[in-house]
Amino acid sequence: MTIGVGGSSFEEELARLSPPTSRSVAIGLDEYRARVAKAQALLRDGGHQALYLDTSTSLRYFTGIDLALTERLHGAIVPAEGEVVYLSPAFEEPKTREYMLFGDDVRCWEEHEDPAALVVDTVRSLGYESGSVALDPQTPFYIAEGLRKAGNRFSFTSGQPITAACRQLKSAAEIALIQQAMDITMEVHRAVARALKVGVTTTETLDFLARAHRKLGRDWSSNHAQFGEATAYPHGVPYPQTLNDGDMVLIDMGTKLEGYRSDITRTYVFGEPTERQREIWNLEKAAQLAGFAAARLGAPCEAIDQAARGVIEAAGYGPGYKVPGLPHRTGHGLGLDVHEEAYIVKGNRTPLQPGMCFSIEPMMCIYGEFGVRLEDIVYMSDDGAKWFTQPSHSVDDPFGYEA
Repeated sequence: MTIGVGGSSFEEELARLSPPTSRSVAIGLDEYRARVAKAQALLRDGGHQALYLDTSTSLRYFTGIDLALTERLHGAIVPAEGEVVYLSPAFEEPKTREYMLFGDDVRCWEEHEDPAALVVDTVRSLGYESGSVALDPQTPFYIAEGLRKAGNRFSFTSGQPITAACRQLKSAAEIALIQQAMDITMEVHRAVARALKVGVTTTETLDFLARAHRKLGRDWSSNHAQFGEATAYPHGVPYPQTLNDGDMVLIDMGTKLEGYRSDITRTYVFGEPTERQREIWNLEKAAQLAGFAAARLGAPCEAIDQAARGVIEAAGYGPGYKVPGLPHRTGHGLGLDVHEEAYIVKGNRTPLQPGMCFSIEPMMCIYGEFGVRLEDIVYMSDDGAKWFTQPSHSVDDPFGYEA
């Protein structure tokens, strides 16, 4: 499908969309309990007494509780042994209990009290008078500082090695949710490509992307649209653009299903590509496929970045992060956060293991001209790397594999 030939309107494409007939299956209670048990084993192996979970995606990962971060401490403590203890503002206790999937121990603090003291007192009540408490890596500084002041008999350390070791290895249930979210976003990608016309603005495009995801049953989406020279900037520009014939188009979007993310970027030319556009698009595609070929079980995460960057440097761009070329890492992990462990970047020697999910997106940036980013997410199976979504076919027919 050559973009810009024929075509429909945003409203026509919106009318064609319908929510999927299959229902998503939420993470089950047994899986939540298994996650806690794994974290507890890691706590014991590391000599820690407890893991503190703040209001974060790690709280959702281990307990199923999804809360928005506010200035009030709200979270949970995973002890090295025993049941999870929940922490709540006193007036929020009924809501907290409604959210809880397992356990019944809720410790509360009143508005005039120090919630950090409650955390420390709770750890002590579990039989630990001193020792090491691992902190959720998403814990705000003011809470971490409060804990240090209230608990001088304890040492506080980053819980990142524990949360990452658990979260970066996805279960079959997690991969199924991510796949469903990817399928929804890919349908929106195809729809917007069919509907683009000369004179359309990025503002109108973003409005369509949000409405399309809602039509498909998703009330949240993260969308980015860039046209022309603005495609050279990895995270866009602060002003809208209007689509012209021959423009490069970059659409990056994602949604959430039971908290799990999709994230797909497509770049193509509106109309007939120039030789320059074709050359850079093909280079980007070759770099992405080189990264995929390097995604072998047991290989370090950085091998993917090295392989993709090597293709770009061999073509005379870079080297390293220099532009024109690839100015950032090649990819990021994906799950409950759109960017999480494991990162596909130089220096990350973490071996690729079954269950890892990450993007391969070695963007070509040429400031003053255009950019090309092809982003697809990979998961590592027992048989090696698998795509959630098939990569773009060609600059002339970017959705050929998925039409």
